[in-house]
Amino acid sequence: MTPKPLSADDSIKTWLDHPTGGPIIRELLAEAGQSPEVLRPVSRLALKRLIKLSKGQFSQAMVDDLVRRANAADGAMDAALDSAAASAAAEAASPEAAAPSEPAAPSGPEPAEWAERITPGRFDGKTVIVTGAGSGIGRATASRIAREGGRVVAVDVSRERLDQFVADHPGADIVALTADITDDAGVAEIVRAAGDRIDGLANIAGIMDDMTPVHELTDAVWRRVFAVNVDGTMKLMRAVVPAMLAAAAGSIVNTASEAALRGSAAGVAYTASKHAVVGLTKSSAFMYGPSGIRVNAVAPGPTITNIEASFGSPLGADRVQTAMAVMPDPAGADALAASITFLLSDDGVNINGVVLASDGGWSAA
Repeated sequence: MTPKPLSADDSIKTWLDHPTGGPIIRELLAEAGQSPEVLRPVSRLALKRLIKLSKGQFSQAMVDDLVRRANAADGAMDAALDSAAASAAAEAASPEAAAPSEPAAPSGPEPAEWAERITPGRFDGKTVIVTGAGSGIGRATASRIAREGGRVVAVDVSRERLDQFVADHPGADIVALTADITDDAGVAEIVRAAGDRIDGLANIAGIMDDMTPVHELTDAVWRRVFAVNVDGTMKLMRAVVPAMLAAAAGSIVNTASEAALRGSAAGVAYTASKHAVVGLTKSSAFMYGPSGIRVNAVAPGPTITNIEASFGSPLGADRVQTAMAVMPDPAGADALAASITFLLSDDGVNINGVVLASDGGWSAA
């Protein structure tokens, strides 16, 4: 029986299981010294997603060439894959979320890849501040708000990333601002850029720790992680609430983490910082709910972003990597943006003080 033709929209798993596509992908990975296991965390994503995951090293032309070879009558195995494509594929196949060493094979049919569906006009007339907007979850959230009609104050520490974000959204109402959320002057500039009306705040900027347990923790790591994840979150909340009180309306969404729900997802500094974010969220929801301000948090699980985890402790690495055995496949940043924008928007009208686990079911394990 002739196998089904492959396309760039087919999942990586479909490609690996295909009698023609599988050998092509395996040969490409072997050229870079990798095995198909490196692709497991992203196996449910479409092949074309490798373009974005590789940060430009895996090009559209490379994807088109793979599709052409897989569907060629001769099986396309007589042509050697070039080393540039091989290296790019290996880079693309390494999302920041670590994978368990012995993943269980999924049973039943393969789920279809989720596709974002824009709700036109959902943020019409609203001004929303989004931190970390230059990449990852922050970029995906800022993008969705802008495409749904909102005015976005996009904040990041990288001017280059912000310029690219603006260039990718021609005609959108975006105020791009380079600022450090741990700096009082930077926070004041963000609020000035937003103007008198602030309808929403997505506190997404954050940093990871080095996975160290408390007896190996340095003061420098503790202070830096808390400065960004807790102090920066608090400072922006404190800065935007007066405008929201004056309007008797507003929505704040903080970024917690799976590490806010358990002790096995990160080191002690990151875990403690995200537990603190939950405290900020719940206290503020209680305080300001009667004034028309909703404050919620999302707790992402494994997500494909540019936040890289490092292991500064053998003990920490052993314990955390063991816990990752039940970790689901990482989600794309746009899937997290869907959760965040739901809470930010009027669709979340009756939700306040909630920590929404957007983790593919990891917290249920």
